[in-house]
Amino acid sequence: MVVGPEENVNRVAELMGNSEKRLNAPNIATIFIGIIVGILFGSLPIAIPQMPVPLKLGLAGGPLIIAILIGRFGYRMHLVTYTTTSANMMLREMGLALFLASVGIKAGAGFWETVVQGDGLKYVYTGFLITIIPILIVGTIARMKYKFNYFTIMGMIAGTYTDPPALAYANSICTGEAPAIGYSTVYPLSMFLRIFTAQLIVLFFCGA
Repeated sequence: MVVGPEENVNRVAELMGNSEKRLNAPNIATIFIGIIVGILFGSLPIAIPQMPVPLKLGLAGGPLIIAILIGRFGYRMHLVTYTTTSANMMLREMGLALFLASVGIKAGAGFWETVVQGDGLKYVYTGFLITIIPILIVGTIARMKYKFNYFTIMGMIAGTYTDPPALAYANSICTGEAPAIGYSTVYPLSMFLRIFTAQLIVLFFCGA
């Protein structure tokens, strides 16, 4: 909104536009450009010495990094990154719903058999400990020592676990963007380290 003498307001409108309809329309083109370029970027293999398989950021890490870069430098390429709040929330909820649906369809068929047979219960409580202990330690240090905002900590922890449902919960109880900012800050590094560390562990134990 611009406030001032009518002559000056008209001059600003000539330079920047004055169409409420245009502001309410989501910029779908920029979103899909980011998705396409992100998928291509995430598919690029990153060769590391002594690694048998090149690293890839994948369908999640690639688009996220490209989205951050477009959000920061997109105006230089005349890419309009403004999106209405309603369209933003719709894309978030649709993306989360599709993600959870795909995970459930893939893992749900043999879930019960996996849990009750063999070492299934051991996997469950081991995963529980692996999940809870780092959260308690890092969350306490970040809050008590570094005085991070509670919602930022929630986003950061969700990002370190690459956990979109946890981010969705954090966003649902926070009116600001602190969880999303914390999530996007640590997610790319976590995504890379998750792949890198897993392969290092395999190489280490295979070599031993």
